[in-house]
Amino acid sequence: MELRHLEYFVTVAEECHFTRAAQRLMVSQSGLSAAVRELERELGTALFARTTRSVGLTEAGRALLAEARRTLAAARAAKDAVAAVQGLLRGTLTVGAEQCIAGVHVPGLLARFHQRHPQVDIRLRQAGSAQLIEEVGSGRLDLAFAIDCGDTPRTVRTLPLTDEPMLLLCHPQHPLGGAREVAWHELRDEPFIDFHSDWGPRRVGDAAFAAAGIGRQVALEVNDVHSLLELVRESLGVALVPQHFTRKPEANGLRAVPLAGAKRLTYSSVTALPHEQSTSPAARGLLRLLGTDAS
Repeated sequence: MELRHLEYFVTVAEECHFTRAAQRLMVSQSGLSAAVRELERELGTALFARTTRSVGLTEAGRALLAEARRTLAAARAAKDAVAAVQGLLRGTLTVGAEQCIAGVHVPGLLARFHQRHPQVDIRLRQAGSAQLIEEVGSGRLDLAFAIDCGDTPRTVRTLPLTDEPMLLLCHPQHPLGGAREVAWHELRDEPFIDFHSDWGPRRVGDAAFAAAGIGRQVALEVNDVHSLLELVRESLGVALVPQHFTRKPEANGLRAVPLAGAKRLTYSSVTALPHEQSTSPAARGLLRLLGTDAS
């Protein structure tokens, strides 16, 4: 089984299209198709269900995909490890980060890394914490800065960054805006502005309301912090946010109210990594700049 064949297989699986995969890999479509067929012959089963309109993974293909990604990641890590022994840090560093993560200034950290290791190509992916942690586990990311939602898979380990409370954010004229604290039952009928379901703050909030036995209405879903703050400013709902969101310029004038008995409602940011033996030298170099021990 050749690494090249696994790389071709993973690319087709991600693109769900042979032509787009060939363009991304910069190879001929006929060569790509031949390589996939050879891999299927070696494994003795079809990996893709092909029609004239679509390409999808078979059950065998789905089983292979995660292992193929891990194998390719391990091969890249092996090459990088040899380069590191020779005094070089090169290759690619693929980082994931949820937007406005607490405990790390991602742009500044990546800039410092680039200045120190200009031969390493940096790739950054921004998404929700659940998706980022899954991609670390599958080998698609070297590491990610995410929120600990309490359901980290066994293929991923986490290193703590920081903890902070979650607060209710509302317009100053909102009836709860002048309260010293807010009880959970007072939020039962409030329309909420929140992030999509795989974002860390949303998952922390959903778990807290479920634990309190209280349903809530998420009326407006967004995928960026500034939109959330603007919608709160327009009195379209309230939001449950990490404390550092309330210090942003866009939050000036809004009211941040603690939740009664919410000491357990903590926003914990972490660095998500694969198991130690799979952590790339580039990822270790980034963690050293962060002042974190990756061992």
